[in-house]
Amino acid sequence: MSGPALVIDGYNVIRAVSEYARLADEDMEVARARLLRDAERLAAGRPCTVVFDGGANPGSDGQPHELGGVTVIFSSWGRSADDVVERLAARARERREPTVVVTSDSGIRSTAAGDPVTFMAAASFAEEVAESPGETSAAAGRRAPLEERIPPETREILERWARGER
Repeated sequence: MSGPALVIDGYNVIRAVSEYARLADEDMEVARARLLRDAERLAAGRPCTVVFDGGANPGSDGQPHELGGVTVIFSSWGRSADDVVERLAARARERREPTVVVTSDSGIRSTAAGDPVTFMAAASFAEEVAESPGETSAAAGRRAPLEERIPPETREILERWARGER
């Protein structure tokens, strides 16, 4: 692992970054897949968790799921993604694990702040993704984008989790 772990406030980043917001207006699943692909690319092997809000969904259990090198969490029913992000930041502080929380939510930034946890605004995340080396197809000897590497049955599972179904 080189560099700090990443914890990403998923829907906050999707709403704050115009590229993701445009995708979400058309298809939220596509926007989530793009964010996960970009998170994996930017993490470059570091631990990376993307948290989405599932708190309004009675079927959401808050269990983490691994997808293409990224941990995906939909907050459990009755809990917000903010609660989960803050809990992950607190755990990182307790364990003294360098962690970057990606969010533009000032509430999270004020309650979760503390060494060694730092913050990155959603716009800065988008800039770093844009500056990171792009991916090409697997046929060219490099890894294909995440959404192309997810088998259809796994995509269906991710879509069910987002709906709070098992």
